[in-house]
Amino acid sequence: MQVIKGIERLEWEDTVITIGNFDGVHIGHQRIFDYVKRKANQINGKSVVVTFHPHPIKVLFKDHPLKLITTTEDKIKLIEKCGIDITVLIPFTYEFAQIEAEDFVREILLQKFNAKWVVVGYDYRFGKERKGDKELLKELGMRYGFKVSVLKAYKKKGKILSSTAVRNALIEGNIKEANLFLGRAYHIDGEVVKGAGRGSSILGYPTANLIPKQEIVPKEGVYAVKVTIPHYKTLRGVANIGKNPTFGNKDLSYEVHILDFKENLLGKTIRVHFISRLRDEKKFNSPEELKLNIANDIERAKEVLKRDRTKLFLDF
Repeated sequence: MQVIKGIERLEWEDTVITIGNFDGVHIGHQRIFDYVKRKANQINGKSVVVTFHPHPIKVLFKDHPLKLITTTEDKIKLIEKCGIDITVLIPFTYEFAQIEAEDFVREILLQKFNAKWVVVGYDYRFGKERKGDKELLKELGMRYGFKVSVLKAYKKKGKILSSTAVRNALIEGNIKEANLFLGRAYHIDGEVVKGAGRGSSILGYPTANLIPKQEIVPKEGVYAVKVTIPHYKTLRGVANIGKNPTFGNKDLSYEVHILDFKENLLGKTIRVHFISRLRDEKKFNSPEELKLNIANDIERAKEVLKRDRTKLFLDF
């Protein structure tokens, strides 16, 4: 897949384009990409995804608490895995946001990107103050000679599948629903840093302490996970997100105990794939009681992971 950073004229004459933020690249997005690819094959053209960095909300509403599901790097890799020919990553600025809807279509989609077909979701809006909508896009298609397809909302478990729905599931700790919507296990990447050392010395269960790259992390609690170590393999594990209340901590920590693994990972970046939520984080009466519960968590995680067939995103 070719990745173009910025607005420049594409060398191909016929393109089928979809436009959006595509945070998470969930299965709703994937269905749009499949449609784009089919239409590109139909006209013997190129499939193009136009997306933005940073997310427009972060530019236009700086106090908005939006947390993104994927990093830009992961988003591009996930789009590539969907079989798209070209991804255009437009730097989103306040000045870019002032482009009128018709100017965006005429000067960018047509003159720069050679759009012959534009595919958007049911709620797509564009241009200055989001004045452009699907009806205007269809009108402009008639005027300038390109086709427009507006795809219906895609539902899963009775819910409209959206990036917001994925974020809400993660915030609520509903990992199974988030993974169902994503079509893969949600993951965080993190550099392994030095922790308090209690996992090994006091509890007998050494943990890798992480600084996550991703903005959104699942709700505090204990999770059955799979852990990918670069140039090694994917192993089973148990992750804890929380403040370790048994020891009176106040700061949030991200720890994972990797089963059947004893090597030093300090300074390395690993990927933690969340499979199932086991329980809330809890304050225990003593380290011994906590140790017993960790042993139970590990046994439960083994059972969950033995049956699990969730797709993993391993490209990092």
